[in-house]
Amino acid sequence: MKRTILITLVLTASQLWAQEKQNDSPWHIVAKDINPNNYFGITCANGMVGLVSSPEPMKVQDVVLNGVYDYYQRGRVSNILKTFNHVNLNLDVDGRRIGRQNISNYAQVLDMKRAVLATTFDVEDKLSVRHEMMALRHLPFTAMVMVEITAKKAAAITPMSVIEAPNHLSDVRNYYSEIDRPHVKVPLLSSVAKSPSGRLTVAASNSFIFEEEHGNEPDLIHEDWDYNMHLAKFYKQLKAGETYRFSIVASAVSSEHYEDPFNEAERLTVFARLEGTERLLQRHQAAWAELWKSDIVIEGNEADQRDVRSMLYHLYSFARAGTAYSLSPMGLSGLGYNGHVFWDTEIWMYPPLLVLQPEIARSLLEYRFERLEAAKQNAFAHGYDGAMYPWESAGDGSEDTPVWALTGPFQHHISGDVAWAAWKYYQATGDKEWLRTRGYPMIREVADFWTSRVEREGPGKYNINNVIGANEWQENIDNNAYTNGMAITVLRYAAQAARELGLEPDPDWEHVAANIPILAFPDGTTRENATYNGEMIKQADANLLAYPMKIVTGEENIRRDLKYYEPRMAPDGPAMGVSTLSALYARLGEVEKAYQLFKDSYQPNEVPPFGVLAETAGGTNPYFATGAGGTLQAVLFGIGGLDIQDDGIKQLRAALPKAWTGLKMTGVGKEEKTFVVK
Repeated sequence: MKRTILITLVLTASQLWAQEKQNDSPWHIVAKDINPNNYFGITCANGMVGLVSSPEPMKVQDVVLNGVYDYYQRGRVSNILKTFNHVNLNLDVDGRRIGRQNISNYAQVLDMKRAVLATTFDVEDKLSVRHEMMALRHLPFTAMVMVEITAKKAAAITPMSVIEAPNHLSDVRNYYSEIDRPHVKVPLLSSVAKSPSGRLTVAASNSFIFEEEHGNEPDLIHEDWDYNMHLAKFYKQLKAGETYRFSIVASAVSSEHYEDPFNEAERLTVFARLEGTERLLQRHQAAWAELWKSDIVIEGNEADQRDVRSMLYHLYSFARAGTAYSLSPMGLSGLGYNGHVFWDTEIWMYPPLLVLQPEIARSLLEYRFERLEAAKQNAFAHGYDGAMYPWESAGDGSEDTPVWALTGPFQHHISGDVAWAAWKYYQATGDKEWLRTRGYPMIREVADFWTSRVEREGPGKYNINNVIGANEWQENIDNNAYTNGMAITVLRYAAQAARELGLEPDPDWEHVAANIPILAFPDGTTRENATYNGEMIKQADANLLAYPMKIVTGEENIRRDLKYYEPRMAPDGPAMGVSTLSALYARLGEVEKAYQLFKDSYQPNEVPPFGVLAETAGGTNPYFATGAGGTLQAVLFGIGGLDIQDDGIKQLRAALPKAWTGLKMTGVGKEEKTFVVK
């Protein structure tokens, strides 16, 4: 019975893939025209472990472990850690190793609904191979690979499970053992190493799952090739027409997660091995089905639906509830931006997650709460009160921006961004206990930072000088529109939060907020900063005062700022500026203009073969989750009309572009509401 169910599951996946080849579905991303020399992988992740796909058969490019930072290869700041590559396979057929040179019909497709990457290929005229990979959603540290090999003619196969250490790991120790019980045998291929500085220990372990009954499994042979690679392999003779299946489960942890990562990696692998392929697959799919209850359903345009689902898939993949880990601009897709946490989280990726997955949003805020003391120390070091969050945050929450980048000492709006996100969480969830114990302590300290940060030069002149704003091309400027607007916003939120908890707010908060200037040109257009005179800008800055802030209000004022800054947006800037314009035009009722900007916010940034997003048009650093967050906001808070207010998530004016016949946003907020635009 067990084997029959497993075969049914695999066949269903095969049928889905066959259907996908004929007709792109809104749940599948097909890698088109795979060129190994121009290949940007797609990521299978579960919020803790990221597996980045490869153009090489049965391989992954990288394994990224969340929350683990050390100093290596990237200058004088920490970097998120690439750990053991513990899910790779080698395959010998009739004594010859397979590779790009002797395979054909190589194809890859990501099933977003199941969060499974399927790779298929033929080995000469001998075999057809199907390889499915997933980072198990219900087991945060564990991945699974399922392999199906069908012989076109008789052939001898030698599958090999490989663990390989990247060069930056040191003191690598490789182990092989078998746990032998009367009714089961568990082989364990394991590795342990030190991070580059020696501060952390990382460990990985994997095991085969065979379909054969105990006692009939193939004999495994362990080979220790060198200090950074070892493998376990078996031999199998296949008859013509025979299909053979096996799976591999693999766990990766570090001393950031467990005091004893070696033993824990093996325990987690033993657990997964004895759960079995069928149970693991069912629970993984059930966990993703739960996530997909919160979805954006676009009717009448499958291409747009698939693109939006891809953005949701990546945000869901890169974070998870029940942790204190945040999101970097590149998520778990690689080492971009060193895996650090910026304003990208709170202002761009967090809002879609807040309305669709509030428990994941809570995890992102828990990351900031746990680093509140580090932010207070940062303020102290710079001569300010309260909490000054670092521009680039990593492990301990101290500043981790490279010294050559002036953003570290001067991009102060990040503190406001964190407090803004905290109040938005309370607005969306109404969780007063969270506000009391988590949100208000952060908001209060950020408000105290701003009251000490302003330079009080008279009524209406509580200036915030010498900063870098959202438009980072303007350095060390005074009274930046975005920075001042966010300071005003969170000072008011701080007073509101205090009253919500029955506390007396510091009267200085609202006093300072009332005296921070928002500069304007003579015609009323918001001026980006005191010395700004129409230069090309990197991304939206002044326009963010209308959305997501509500400092600039009134359609005439919002349109005036849009008309002025839209032509000054640099074509080589990051994607977020365009998505901001899209959201604003939609809120003004100009939905066709909003739709065109929605497309412009991501389509030029797609790279082959999966269309994953780079930061800029022509860029090569995917996956840019920040850009995905911005585009999703254009849909949810622009075209979809959602708005986060004191009494929860509401729907404002909403209208559909001609390209869509319907829009449905499901599982919104703690009440899991559905909002529809027809």
